[in-house]
Amino acid sequence: MQRSKLVIPGGSGFLGRLLAEWFNRKNWEVVVLSRRPTPEMPHARCVRWDGRSTGPWRRELDGADVVINLAGRSVDCRYHARNRRAMMDSRIDSTRVLGEAISGCENPPAVWMNSSTATIYPHSIDRPMDETVTEFTPTPAAKDAFSIKIATNWERTFNDASTPSTRKVALRTAMVLADVPGTVYAVLRRLVRCGLGGRMGSGRQYVSWIHAVDFCRAVEWLIDHHQLTGPVNLAAPHPLPNREMMRVLRKTFGVPLGLPASRWMLEVGAFLLRTETELILKSRRVVPTRLLDSGFEFRFPAFHDAVRNLAALGASNRDNHQPRSSSSM
Repeated sequence: MQRSKLVIPGGSGFLGRLLAEWFNRKNWEVVVLSRRPTPEMPHARCVRWDGRSTGPWRRELDGADVVINLAGRSVDCRYHARNRRAMMDSRIDSTRVLGEAISGCENPPAVWMNSSTATIYPHSIDRPMDETVTEFTPTPAAKDAFSIKIATNWERTFNDASTPSTRKVALRTAMVLADVPGTVYAVLRRLVRCGLGGRMGSGRQYVSWIHAVDFCRAVEWLIDHHQLTGPVNLAAPHPLPNREMMRVLRKTFGVPLGLPASRWMLEVGAFLLRTETELILKSRRVVPTRLLDSGFEFRFPAFHDAVRNLAALGASNRDNHQPRSSSSM
């Protein structure tokens, strides 16, 4: 039997590696398109591309079953002019060139999923945001105008691509939690253990998140459910205020107290760490209405269950001297 084939442009990072391992273990052929192909991806074959122009890589799309585009310069940086241009161009160019390549395929992929972001939604504390929201108005206090501009331009480029034989899904993904070094979960765990796990800013801003296992399960669900097209929120059904999130983390790791960080402290810290406070202070109260309505059931719907699972996984891996792995979750 011929194996199903998944192509992941921009798949050499955290999310790409999660998906590569997940689908490789289900006997899929996985191909990652990368600007810097590396032999260090045991679950995928790497092919070079530049994310801007067509080339020999386009042959990988012809006959593939699924394409999941994760390409885009990281938003964890200072938003000066050069980084803003790189963040915008890397998303728009890669989406545009994929659309051109898919439209030229003799046997185009059945499904094209393109990264988007839960940050497309307005800053909201009182109102949950789902896929029925169509007004994406920036909030000056949240400093999210540029992020919303990126997200809306990104999705517009995706929607404008002419691929009539390929079903398209925009993945509006919240922060993905996994016991992997350098990820959000690892940073939060370190802050808590250092006694810095208090509320950030007012602590009222909502945090949307999804466990890595549910992220992979949701992507697989979207592949299998042909009626799902357009934007889909990949976020757990229970976002929570930052204050509550930090309390759960402190309880999980047995740290009774955590110093709070005021807005000015966060501004100083963000400057020193070469990042932006928007990533912390914007309220993202995003809910996965379309996933739930289609029958998807989250394995980790509540934050405390997700963190407890990740903490247990980390302890098990340390005891067994094994590398952290999404498949173990």
